[in-house]
Amino acid sequence: MSDTFSARLRAASWQDHQAAESQRYVSALVAGELPRDRYADLVAQHYFIYQVLEEAAEAMRDDELAGGFVDGRLTRLPALETDLACLLGPDWSTRIVANVATRRYVARLQEVCFTFAPAFIAHHYTRYLGDLSGGLFIGRQVAQTYGLTADAGVAFYHFADIDDARAYKNAYRARLDALPLDVTAEAALVGEVAVAYRHNSAVLADLGQQDSPKPVAPESMESAA
Repeated sequence: MSDTFSARLRAASWQDHQAAESQRYVSALVAGELPRDRYADLVAQHYFIYQVLEEAAEAMRDDELAGGFVDGRLTRLPALETDLACLLGPDWSTRIVANVATRRYVARLQEVCFTFAPAFIAHHYTRYLGDLSGGLFIGRQVAQTYGLTADAGVAFYHFADIDDARAYKNAYRARLDALPLDVTAEAALVGEVAVAYRHNSAVLADLGQQDSPKPVAPESMESAA
């Protein structure tokens, strides 16, 4: 096995990665067992998560370690807005709320991603490489199941400016391998990836509950702040 940092990171996080992917909500979604509004729940939670993560990306753009990972081709927020308009209508912003697990996830992003490069890279890696891996499969399945298209409903899963996802991921891992991390910073990054996966799993578990809340007017539930 390769002893590169990216390989060690992948090995260290594999169990957490598998736990996130094995959530019942994900399997039910790709199998077409859920109504479309339960998919809209996921898009809404993604919106809150990426809103903060992409704010952090702007804050970290000039950082010596993190700046190399900030790439406009990965930006998901406009796509999520397009998907929410398709799924919920033009008033979508008044109809979505963050679930409890999402609020905790967002709080963690706000706490560590704006000032600490290893933590930002950890969350960036967990989200965007996941989007370019299993996320592409989920997007194809959801599009087929619910009759959605890349520019209406599943825009989130369509990276128009990335022609070769495999090549992009290889280049991303090469950037990880080239990071000048000391032992402490490397351990912090690896540890934060585990934190990111746990938050992601919690969001999916929340969505998988039978009484998972649907997008509703924000005045009926506390805000995601």
